[in-house]
Amino acid sequence: MIYISIGRGEFKTKYSFFVQSQVNKSDNSIFGYEVLLRKEDNGSWHLPQDFTELSIPEQVRLVERTANNIKDSLGTTDKVISFNLNSQQADDPYTLGEIIALKKRINPIKLTIELTEAMSLDKIKEFSLLLHQYDIPLVIDDVGTGSNTFDNIQHLLPYVDKIKLAMQNLRMAGKADKIPEYISFWVHQAEDYCLDMVLEGVEDCKDQILAKKYGINIQQGYLYGKPAKI
Repeated sequence: MIYISIGRGEFKTKYSFFVQSQVNKSDNSIFGYEVLLRKEDNGSWHLPQDFTELSIPEQVRLVERTANNIKDSLGTTDKVISFNLNSQQADDPYTLGEIIALKKRINPIKLTIELTEAMSLDKIKEFSLLLHQYDIPLVIDDVGTGSNTFDNIQHLLPYVDKIKLAMQNLRMAGKADKIPEYISFWVHQAEDYCLDMVLEGVEDCKDQILAKKYGINIQQGYLYGKPAKI
């Protein structure tokens, strides 16, 4: 297990990245892994209430250790690691430098940044310009839900490389019956803006069939494995 402990003595708090695989169904290969921050309380791991409670430098160190563990445990160096940033983290003036340094240190493993919240136009332009110089793609996560509605992110789409639709968010919101409609809409946006697309929340063969219908090869979800420590 790889983790960071914050604090002293009995008051230490442990953080770790769990990884969940992303599968390329065009050839049934592992495309990469999303790293998901978890916090330990009383022997159990759960989502932190605030993802900024662990600083970006600390998270970056943890991503680097996780990448090295993937190399050692799985013997692979040609995969992609996806690292999430919210708007507060993206606004930190030191975040870009930390990400670029991380990319260099984990090479040849590839790095992708997933933006979980809508950014300002100026900020997305800055990220796009600098990260693309280092071959770090940008993804807008959770499209269609939360702050990432079409109205909020339409102006950002020319500056990113990929969008990701999380079906589990729609299920939790009681909109499971709307999933095909959402997928159709966002596939159309991906085509219009020449973007790749990831479908998250794939739980069974019906979800696989739905993804195949809309030509979405990169898939993620419990069908392929729950988030786990490496």
